[in-house]
Amino acid sequence: MSQQLTQIRPLSQPVHMPDEPATFSAAVEAEIDGHLAKYPVKRSAILPLMFIVQRERGYLDPAGVLYLANRLALRVTDIWEVATFYSMIQTRPVGKYHIQICKTLSCKILGEPLITERVCKKLGIKPGETTADGRFTVSMVECLGSCGTAPMFQINFDYHENLTPEKVDRILDSLP
Repeated sequence: MSQQLTQIRPLSQPVHMPDEPATFSAAVEAEIDGHLAKYPVKRSAILPLMFIVQRERGYLDPAGVLYLANRLALRVTDIWEVATFYSMIQTRPVGKYHIQICKTLSCKILGEPLITERVCKKLGIKPGETTADGRFTVSMVECLGSCGTAPMFQINFDYHENLTPEKVDRILDSLP
């Protein structure tokens, strides 16, 4: 049994939490207050507030997590638990264009490997990486709910469906 335990790898790396939470402009604070007013239980606003912090800071960074924990009167671990559950919440920096390629069965059967190969070859990176110029990040994600139009990927919040390698080229070439 002890041999088995030594082979287990940690699920995540420790995160250094800052001493001070993130700060936001008065306009962003007002937007946050508006969301909090919608919910009788503060915790219920966790996702909309995560999106705001992510939008303002580029991703949900440790200072943003500390801010949310303070605003929602939650533990830091409560914030991290939610943030790491959802693929649309980024807990590390991503490129201007975040390409999330669906890797589940419908997409895989209908050509996801060719799509992933084309995207990665065109951008010169592997899944999980960001281009040196910070423009593109490629991630492999679980089902994006578009099985009838597979294979597909999502760039930021826009779906691109019925993909072919040629269509991938046109989409990527069209991005400013």
